[in-house]
Amino acid sequence: MRKIHVIGIGAGDPDQLTLQAVKAMRSTDVFFVLDKGEVKSDLTRLRTDMLAAHLPEGGYRVVEARDPERDRRADGAAYSPAVGDWRSARADIFRRLIAEELGEDESGAFLVWGDPSLYDSTLAVLEEVLAGGTVAFTYDVVPGVSSVSALLARHRIPLNRVARPVQITTGRRLAEGFPQGVDDVVVMLDAHQTFRRYAGDDIDIYWGAYIGTPDEILVSGPIAEAGPRIERLRAEARERKGWIMDTYLLRRNPGKR
Repeated sequence: MRKIHVIGIGAGDPDQLTLQAVKAMRSTDVFFVLDKGEVKSDLTRLRTDMLAAHLPEGGYRVVEARDPERDRRADGAAYSPAVGDWRSARADIFRRLIAEELGEDESGAFLVWGDPSLYDSTLAVLEEVLAGGTVAFTYDVVPGVSSVSALLARHRIPLNRVARPVQITTGRRLAEGFPQGVDDVVVMLDAHQTFRRYAGDDIDIYWGAYIGTPDEILVSGPIAEAGPRIERLRAEARERKGWIMDTYLLRRNPGKR
């Protein structure tokens, strides 16, 4: 039966590949890469560079397909259905790739940024493909260094504080209010710099973009002071590269709620 590896490859630094990831890569016949277009072509290049660094030439094939566009304008009640439509479109692509490009006795792999379990759709999409019943395969998951772990390491801070909870959320949810009973909040997928809403609170921000790559940018400090610098650097980087991936931790100081 066909086998699929879902391999976490870290936040961007090739050195973040684990030994388990390299072992899984070396047992793979076909790597499936979803191309996000010319603007984000350096993401594809980072993947192929990792393959070239760890695998012998001629020992594998790379099959590329265009990643479907998601309706970024959908909001409110329309948001979840839009994500569902996007995942289903991805499932159609995955189904075709596995059925047409992977032999019955071969193994394929999807290289996932960060960790496959954290804000990534690959596992859900594969389950949707299996539920369709048109192509059979087994799959395993290799964990990776998440952007959260990489961010905290670069800022040299722990994720948690003694006896205090931590929450990981999105900019969309943060816009609804700071989570109750939580002083440490990691925010991902925030295209609107929602941290600006909390500039008047006693909260520190630890922000990073393109973490683990040569383009990495790091800023930290009270939101009131660091926020304007983050906005400027973020706008400049997005203009220069055409895209940006960033993550941040908001840390509220004790006694300030």
